[in-house]
Amino acid sequence: MVLTKQKQLYMEKISDTNDIISALAFDQRGALKKMISQHQVEEPTIEQIEQLKTIVSEELTKYSSSILLDPEYGLTASKARDKQAGLLFAYEKTGYDVNSTSRLPDCLSDWSVKRLKEQGADAIKFLLYYDVDSDEEINLQKKVYIERIGNECKAEDIPFFLEILSYDEKITDNSSMEFAQVKPYKVNEAMKVFSDERFGIDVLKVEVPVNMNFVEGFSTGEIVYTKEEAAEHFYNQEKATNIPYIYLSAGVSTELFQDTLIFAAESGSKFNGVLCGRATWAGVVPIFIEQGEEEARKWLRTSGFSNINELNKVLEKTASPLVGDYK
Repeated sequence: MVLTKQKQLYMEKISDTNDIISALAFDQRGALKKMISQHQVEEPTIEQIEQLKTIVSEELTKYSSSILLDPEYGLTASKARDKQAGLLFAYEKTGYDVNSTSRLPDCLSDWSVKRLKEQGADAIKFLLYYDVDSDEEINLQKKVYIERIGNECKAEDIPFFLEILSYDEKITDNSSMEFAQVKPYKVNEAMKVFSDERFGIDVLKVEVPVNMNFVEGFSTGEIVYTKEEAAEHFYNQEKATNIPYIYLSAGVSTELFQDTLIFAAESGSKFNGVLCGRATWAGVVPIFIEQGEEEARKWLRTSGFSNINELNKVLEKTASPLVGDYK
């Protein structure tokens, strides 16, 4: 990992004292609205979303190295975070066009890397949906788009985190057994593509290369991978890139995510931390909606703290520290 001195300073803000990224992800927008809508009849309001993000930031950034937020609803939350916690801002629009299989990327129209940096960002995160088997022209458009963002981040001398969500244009359900069979190839090949220096990416935020619900010993039903096969996919993921990478929680349970990190490390993965979202804070949503802020804060100070504290203990044993040089 070769960084400018300025980028190195930013990376130090984002990571903990052991040079591991133990970051809290709360840049959800469309997904968060759906979660809130499950517990009330009326549409979620801007005020609700902003307030929820703010109290989560206030309560949980005391225990995380940094927080990922969106500038649409998370500006107040970014100011409310603990002073020791770094800040990442999401740069992509939420969701994608469901009428197309292309899932072309799009930046927030009212923001630039410069403007996000002016709001206090220590790093920029962009989410890309990528199918390595998609039409060559579609994937070229995606590569060019990422090159542009990489050059923006280089110009502002700020770290660029690329989040890659793999998919298959012909498979509609990513949680299916059918997708589980192709997921290792989809995830690891996409990592190879975007590890190229031309994209200017400093850290990859990625999925684990298997669906753990289909792994022998973790599955309660059908099995796609033996433990040995799953371990090999993690090992191949490690070999797929020469830049730092961190795992996203992908909405799985707290316990499964922690067990997955242990399995990854035992399989040879040298991941450098996590950007963990719903596995940490999802339980607060119904309490916030149905019981209010005070009870939500109580949950965050107990269950929320426990989730992030247990995750940090797992990271101490499993994650590899970032190692960088100045240029």
